[in-house]
Amino acid sequence: MFDRILKTATLRQSTVTLIGTIINGILGALFYVVLARLLGPANFGLLTIALTTLVLIADVADIGTNTGLVRFVSSNLKTNSEKAYQFLKLSLEIKLVAWVLSFLIIFLLAPLLATQVFHKEELILPLRLVAFGIGGALFFSFATSVLQAYQKYFLWSLINILTNSLRLILIFILGYLLVLNVENSLIIYILLPFFGFFITLFILPIKKILTSRNELNLSSEFFKYNIPVAIFAAIAAFSGRLDIYLNAALLSTKDVGIYGVATQLVQVMPQLVSALGLVSAPKFASFQNNKDMLVYFKKLQLLVVGLSIAGILMIPIAIYLIPIILPQYQEAIMPFIILFIAMLVFLFSIPVHHSVIFYFGRPDVFIWVSIGHLLIIGGLGYFMIQSFGVVGASLTVLIGMIFNFLYPSIWLLFRLRKSK
Repeated sequence: MFDRILKTATLRQSTVTLIGTIINGILGALFYVVLARLLGPANFGLLTIALTTLVLIADVADIGTNTGLVRFVSSNLKTNSEKAYQFLKLSLEIKLVAWVLSFLIIFLLAPLLATQVFHKEELILPLRLVAFGIGGALFFSFATSVLQAYQKYFLWSLINILTNSLRLILIFILGYLLVLNVENSLIIYILLPFFGFFITLFILPIKKILTSRNELNLSSEFFKYNIPVAIFAAIAAFSGRLDIYLNAALLSTKDVGIYGVATQLVQVMPQLVSALGLVSAPKFASFQNNKDMLVYFKKLQLLVVGLSIAGILMIPIAIYLIPIILPQYQEAIMPFIILFIAMLVFLFSIPVHHSVIFYFGRPDVFIWVSIGHLLIIGGLGYFMIQSFGVVGASLTVLIGMIFNFLYPSIWLLFRLRKSK
């Protein structure tokens, strides 16, 4: 069995994305480690709030476009390439409109959000920069989603590594010149996704995409699938970052910075999930029967079990290194451990999540998952943070991740039994 698994295209493709993700994760971790050391906990807390807002708004503004793009382009690329190009053009147009609307809303509301919601006037300029940065996040995710749909995993890894390498180099330069602050750190973070997007345009069949016609005729089909995705993605995006906002409202800026370091140190896991999703999402979308899907499901589950075990073995090393690399953030060790375990649960959930969304085509299931997760983070999290601070926030995230695994797993079991 293991010999067959080792020879599969799944493992080869996963290996490429895993190696790229590991390199990308290291570069991302170094980026945040350098920022945390040079900015200090309080300023890093401000940066954490700004970046959290950027990612949140970009996820909501996407309205499920990335997921729909992967599903419809993957399923039409070989059988009807013109229709695939129409879906790509429609996706790009949706993202452009979403950026314009998001920019106007966030730019105009920045003073109100900074002073009335976060009670930090110094966040006005960072939030206005965030309004501009939403476009980079939307367009860059379009580029990487297209590479995913085309199953160009090496190029996907290369683009991510290139943009993160340049971002880290620029931060080092500003740090060396002693001019690093919250604003120019945020500007660097914002500009590099635009760069990655334009580089990817030279790889993609952009002329065929832009010259395709009647893409609006596909809107009904596209949005019928995307709307449930958009609803659960918006709820999930908010609940997934609600811990940061609750910390910002209930704790000091320094505590937000400490928790921000812990959350950033575990970001390699969501990136790993995303990398595996590059391979698994198009695969699940292409299966025509339960038998083929379950064969692939078992292989993928075995892979994530192995990765989860490897992750657990890495925890003691991280505990040893954090006080050495980030002496100002020793209080982040316990939140890091709990959040890392939560991310391992997230990793373990990949086969279940992707089979429900891409094989069964039921993203609406995750609307209820997202609502439950939101109630856990918002309700339980409020009391946990008041009682236990950043440790309470971390425990709440872990409980939420366990719920996110159990609910769709139960749904999947019932669906498979029903189809026998």
